[in-house]
Amino acid sequence: MKHSISSPQSAKDRTKRDTFSIPFTDLKNSVLSQDYELSLVFIDDTYSRKLNTTYRGKNKPTNVLSFPLSKKSSDCTGSGEIFIDLVTAKSEARKFGMTFEKFVKYLFIHGLLHLKGMRHGATMEKAEKKLLHGTSNSSRH
Repeated sequence: MKHSISSPQSAKDRTKRDTFSIPFTDLKNSVLSQDYELSLVFIDDTYSRKLNTTYRGKNKPTNVLSFPLSKKSSDCTGSGEIFIDLVTAKSEARKFGMTFEKFVKYLFIHGLLHLKGMRHGATMEKAEKKLLHGTSNSSRH
């Protein structure tokens, strides 16, 4: 299932809309399982800064935050939340050499892998590239 989202808009740019589709559900099922309960929340840079300050002690907005809400059991069930700051993502996409759509997909994948328990490093980067470019991730729990 694909979901459409709209990019953040400034007041002078309200008639211009970027919309695109990302297979959020398919990616979630591939990485975490169909039974994993996930909330995906799109936020702005103000709320991102508030969350980042509260939970990470960093007084600046961040592009993505993920929070496990319950422990995963051996059958891959669990729950968590991913917050993606669309304002920050829009401004950072070019720095990462990606379109806005591809960068939002990357941020979602990054959050999923953190919920799976991965930490930053070569293994996580390899998994991100595999998922971002559409190669199936067959390593399920």
